[in-house]
Amino acid sequence: MSLQSIILVGGKGTRLRPLTFETPKQMLPLAGVPMIECVLESLASHGVTDAVLSLGYLPDRFIEAYPSNVIAGVRMTYAVEAEPLDTAGAIRYAATVAEIDETFLVVNGDIVSDLNVTRLLEFHRERASEVTIALHPVDDPSCFGVVPTADDGRVLAFVEKPPPGEAPTNLINAGYYVFEPRALRRIAPEGPVSVERETFPILAAAGELYALADEAYWLDTGTPQAYLQANVDVLQGRHSRHHFTGIVAGSWRHPSATIDASVTLLNTVVDRECVVGSDVILEDSVLLPGAVVQSGCQIRSCIIGPEAVIGTDSVLGPTCVVGAKERVAAASRLSGDVRLGGV
Repeated sequence: MSLQSIILVGGKGTRLRPLTFETPKQMLPLAGVPMIECVLESLASHGVTDAVLSLGYLPDRFIEAYPSNVIAGVRMTYAVEAEPLDTAGAIRYAATVAEIDETFLVVNGDIVSDLNVTRLLEFHRERASEVTIALHPVDDPSCFGVVPTADDGRVLAFVEKPPPGEAPTNLINAGYYVFEPRALRRIAPEGPVSVERETFPILAAAGELYALADEAYWLDTGTPQAYLQANVDVLQGRHSRHHFTGIVAGSWRHPSATIDASVTLLNTVVDRECVVGSDVILEDSVLLPGAVVQSGCQIRSCIIGPEAVIGTDSVLGPTCVVGAKERVAAASRLSGDVRLGGV
């Protein structure tokens, strides 16, 4: 049985700047594979055959990258918002563009997960609810939407980003939803609408929102620390849906990269056409295409953007983010929440 999905990828990725000034966050790679491909490959394994990319920010980056309108074997439709519609507005618009009239899936495109979508669909059909959302347990739920439920899975409330220590549960909105078309009528017909702050509370009050917890691998990749963690998890085999090739001794290097034999690589990604000089230490880091690290550098828990150059004998520590084509002077010492580069 075929299944359609809406993938929400319209956000600007502000927490990942400067990397996202030129690249939507879902196009940032995990060990050389754009995250959007990992997301869709996982969905395809659960029967998703068609998907709508809900686009707003830098839509041409997606459309140009996949001119055949197929990503990871899934047929794509592009729904480009003329103005930001927020999450529920984006769902409403994408469903209209694709003329969706059967049960469908909605996924936040910056979530990397092994979540059991098949079980989520079964649970949704058992409850005959309008919308069912996947939940995931976290240590600190204060940055997420928290979802307390009854014993049968019916959602009692939808608490968006509660203050630390005040959350009624540690189960958060995992960004995977099953929708019935009739649920779209709960969304105002025009303008921006938030699914988390507006639509879900309405559905919960009507008794039409259910939720199912899943402890599978799950990561919101929206920060530099989380994006680095997602890459390290791939290198360590923690994220299993995509079969990543070329990982050797816990690191990955593109065949076109030039790396001196004296380089120490630990849990690091070196993407295409990168150049790494002699006596360099790279640990828990990501070098994006064309990055250059000159000799004698030590780089730990950092993201080096496309075609950026790190000068000789520099030491960069957690968590420096160097934007595209930026140059870091020789013998620099940088660490902390360092963001170099802009538009």
